[in-house]
Amino acid sequence: MQGPRMVSVIERRLLVNYRTDPEITARLLPAPLRPQIVGGWAVSGLCLIRLGGVRPAAIPVPFGLRSENAAHRIAVEWDTPDGVERGVYIPRRDTGSRLTGWAGGRLFPGRHHRSRFGVRESDDELRITVEDDSTGVRAEVHVRTAATLSGSRLFPDAGQASDFFRCGGAGFSTTPDPARLDGVRLLTHDWRVSPVELVSVRSTFFDDPVRFPPGSAIADCGLLMRDVAATWIPLPRMTVRPAGDPVVAPVR
Repeated sequence: MQGPRMVSVIERRLLVNYRTDPEITARLLPAPLRPQIVGGWAVSGLCLIRLGGVRPAAIPVPFGLRSENAAHRIAVEWDTPDGVERGVYIPRRDTGSRLTGWAGGRLFPGRHHRSRFGVRESDDELRITVEDDSTGVRAEVHVRTAATLSGSRLFPDAGQASDFFRCGGAGFSTTPDPARLDGVRLLTHDWRVSPVELVSVRSTFFDDPVRFPPGSAIADCGLLMRDVAATWIPLPRMTVRPAGDPVVAPVR
């Protein structure tokens, strides 16, 4: 769908990244999307984002919405007449905002489940929970700031991780029509991320042994972004051939 160009401040954006088995991950993707492969793994994960001042670009600064949001993501690529494009496939979005839950998929791209968010945050530590009782989806994340990115099998350092995700600004989300994806592109001129230590991570999406058999989805690393101005540009809907099995409960 098309909608207005939106602006906001990314007050906090936490990327919790998983390395996932490429063949298993590919089964979750509608064609023509395919997983991006890094070091022999697909790159999947959670984006936990607090936005402030969300509004159409034409509306003055004093107005705007503040909300906690989450997205399950898979880094993907696809062929176009102009070459290979890269972005993320988003099988599920969650929000703590009633307005975002209503407007997503109506006024701007991306339908959202209404969920409960719990956040405990300090300068060097962050705990976030996301719960949706209606579908049984839950995520729990505990991270601490870190001087360097360590222990990752996907990226040797924070710089390469940052470059990878900066190139994936186009996100395509599921809609009630399994043959169509909503699209939006994130633009920012002040991209800054810092590494975090993953103290603990749980997700009913990635921990599901039917979707991801043991050993096929492993929490790998985390990146944190704070206080960055952002613009969200609607993209034309993408026509796809649905994956064989749904990966989340349908949006209602």
